[in-house]
Amino acid sequence: MPVQDPPSGVEALPGIAIVGGGPAGLMAAEVARAAGGEVDLFEAKGSVGRKFLIAGKGGLNLTHAEPMPGFGARYGLRRDAVGAWLRDLGPDELRRWARGLGVETYVGTSDRVFPLDRKAAPLLRGWVRGLKDQGVRFHVQHRWLGWDESGTSLRFETPAGIRRLHAGATVLALGGGSWPQLGSDGAWVAALQDRGIDVAPLLPSNCGFDVDWSGHFAARHAGAPLKPVVAYRRDAAGVEHALQGECVATSTGIEGSLVYALSVPLRDAIARDGQTTLWLDLVPGRTLERLSADLAKPRNGRSLSEHLRRQAGIEGVKAALLREVLDADALADMQRIAATLKRLPLVLRRPRPIDEAISSGGGVRLEALDEGLMSRELPGVFCAGEMLDWEAPTGGYLLTACFASGQRAGLAAARWCRESRQ
Repeated sequence: MPVQDPPSGVEALPGIAIVGGGPAGLMAAEVARAAGGEVDLFEAKGSVGRKFLIAGKGGLNLTHAEPMPGFGARYGLRRDAVGAWLRDLGPDELRRWARGLGVETYVGTSDRVFPLDRKAAPLLRGWVRGLKDQGVRFHVQHRWLGWDESGTSLRFETPAGIRRLHAGATVLALGGGSWPQLGSDGAWVAALQDRGIDVAPLLPSNCGFDVDWSGHFAARHAGAPLKPVVAYRRDAAGVEHALQGECVATSTGIEGSLVYALSVPLRDAIARDGQTTLWLDLVPGRTLERLSADLAKPRNGRSLSEHLRRQAGIEGVKAALLREVLDADALADMQRIAATLKRLPLVLRRPRPIDEAISSGGGVRLEALDEGLMSRELPGVFCAGEMLDWEAPTGGYLLTACFASGQRAGLAAARWCRESRQ
């Protein structure tokens, strides 16, 4: 397809416009430039990689050392599609890429992969500096507004006013809807839907959930960690699944790494049934039989709280949870207490709002894109990163797929431009 001339009054870009300066957009820019494309990158904020920097505040979890096929299975229903991206840029390749920027990595105790200094800023600075040296042109404070009335030119809101640009190819890497303060606000959804691109509703992912705590519990125990615990859930077929980890009680409910890992099926169960139940084993180191025997020992005048602390190690937030779900009669029955400590039910009412979530689900449906992540409705327009309809747990899986999708879209966009000129 030959490149069209821009409409009158519209700036012409010689090559590829990358819209979004997160990991997916930056990787698309890198590979497109390396493939010989002219690349201009546009970012709504005053600098690129802001979410990347925030994610790295507690230690940049770049990827994960879990081997395939387990790594690919973390993407759930999208494991096959994302797996194809990962064959080109998987966790090993990503670590080699970081090494090329002078950033060595190591595998942590939970198989998460971090830079040696655990910092995101040095990697991002070196990456951006290298991209500029390679000829990528950066344009910050350019908020994408969609296409103009011609349907072919990009519109940007800038401090100097509206800017209209016509590019040979466009890679959209606009993020999901979970970090509006950093630019990932999902404002792009309407623009794509107006052009006929199929977008699944954006949903919170890797998120917390609301529980109807008593006022006393919420006031006294918000922020208290629950560790270690085993969480049990049942799927739609009634099959039980278990996962051990850590979580935190909040003023509104429960969150933390264990909850995030289960957030997709929990969220979907609430959407299906109106609520769902998560069971917690608060004493994973003891069998029910052992715990029952320990609690059946004479109290010798000690209070229930002291008896639970001495015989089961239950105190603080765990003791408070017990009182949240058992009435006074049940609290007089040591067998009921033991059974509840091993399977304490928490009724989850709703996921927390999307702007509190670590990531989002939904987005541009992969069926609306070809293998190069180009829109079937808008040839020459590619999509990458979290704005695509896939989900993954935290632990490096999110970032890895963002990088990999950016590489795929960037290479395909460069190829599209080359073929358009022929």
